Amino acid sequence: MIKKLILLGFISSSLFSFAQKVTISPAVGYAWRVAETASGLSMEERYYAKGLKSGVHFEIAAYYNLKNIGIGAKFSNYNASSSGTLRGYANGQTVSVPVSTKDNITFFGPSVMFSNYIKPTKHKFAADVSIGVISYTTKTGYIKGTGSNLGLEAGIGYQYEVSKNFLIGPKFGFTAGTLNKMEVNGRTMDLANDQKEGLTRVSLSAAAAFRF
Repeated sequence: MIKKLILLGFISSSLFSFAQKVTISPAVGYAWRVAETASGLSMEERYYAKGLKSGVHFEIAAYYNLKNIGIGAKFSNYNASSSGTLRGYANGQTVSVPVSTKDNITFFGPSVMFSNYIKPTKHKFAADVSIGVISYTTKTGYIKGTGSNLGLEAGIGYQYEVSKNFLIGPKFGFTAGTLNKMEVNGRTMDLANDQKEGLTRVSLSAAAAFRF
């Protein structure tokens, strides 16, 4: 009986130690795309494009911690939309057309995190870097464009240790990626140098860390 209790205690301690090394870190905030707006646009078109330059940023990552290094995976998502009335010309007349566009950018890939979680302080810092697949979807009416390429994400944040298992604080993030080609309504299009779709953005979020 004593041997069984000792064995159960050892197993429980081992599982507890393992659990304490797992970190799940979600974050939500706002992001701004930094690619330049195409030249030659009208005032209405520039205002319309500006609406797609900022949107909601969400990310979640999971790590297995080895001292001050965490190894895991990260997913992020960016959503933005813009609606308005654009003007064009048909048969020599000015035509006003209501339009609405929804943009979505996702990223997924392996990630490495560096932190001072093991330090005896309530003031924690964590930084992460990830390399993976960045994908873009844009939809305007019946026109849908998609594309993907290699992307990079990095972030750094301050976290206050509310409890041993929960931390929270602000985080600054950076996402980089560019599309050389896109598929529009099933047709693949190569993008010229001055037409490449820049997906790079910066973000500011409220981030949490759950350590189990």
